[in-house]
Amino acid sequence: MDHAELYSRAAREISSADALLIGAGAGMGVDSGLPDFRGNEGFWKAYPPFKGRPFASMSNPQWFVADPQLAWGFMGHRMQLYRDTTPHAGFDILLRWASRMPAGFFVFTSNVDGQFQKAGFPDDRIIECHGSIHHLQCLKLCRQSIWSARDTRVTVDMSTVRATSALPRCPHCNGFARPNVLMFGDWGWLADRSEKQYARYHAWLREVRGKKVVAIEMGAGLAIPTVRIECEQRATALIRVNPRDPDVPAGAISLPVGALAALSAIDPLTTSRLCAP
Repeated sequence: MDHAELYSRAAREISSADALLIGAGAGMGVDSGLPDFRGNEGFWKAYPPFKGRPFASMSNPQWFVADPQLAWGFMGHRMQLYRDTTPHAGFDILLRWASRMPAGFFVFTSNVDGQFQKAGFPDDRIIECHGSIHHLQCLKLCRQSIWSARDTRVTVDMSTVRATSALPRCPHCNGFARPNVLMFGDWGWLADRSEKQYARYHAWLREVRGKKVVAIEMGAGLAIPTVRIECEQRATALIRVNPRDPDVPAGAISLPVGALAALSAIDPLTTSRLCAP
């Protein structure tokens, strides 16, 4: 089946949906200019000083103890990168579709970048299963407290990826703070914020039980397949947008292209209920 027919099928599914589940992995941000850290080469291209070290070894809470300047150099740069990035036009298409669903929508993302909120999606319709880099917690877990990183700024020397400014501190014990992000080998992540998101998400799933839930999943890979599995399990109809890992279960729609290309092609084919007035 050619891409034109696949886009038409996807448009028909979305146009007839009662509810929309939007799944997003790192590939969702590529069209906005964000690195997806897929494979070591992609990670090293974004952070040349880390060449020879896999992403999993650097996205690890051990560095906040062993070398906090390095840990905050890496995370501080990412935090500012996400703040400076404008979400691509595909986010606007998704928000318009989602806002016109009779039974509503939810975003399920493994991304920690806050791009859906920046694009105008309401915070109470998003679940960030790996946390958010825009929130902080105490490294020592002095208490179950998560706070906004809105006022946090870290100056980074990109020749070494090391922080050169004062490091974020816990407002309660004055120990080092860390992002409220689930890293590799992370036993100290506070999941309270994400658990509240899960509670809202499961309440919505109960509301849409028996209705047609269409999942459009973008840029979610196989290395950590949380988003893929969630969309497969929850959807009445699944649309998978992924240029690298496009395989789908029987009956689902596979679009082996990037997120912006797929959304831009599907949008004009949707019915008047979802099209811009």
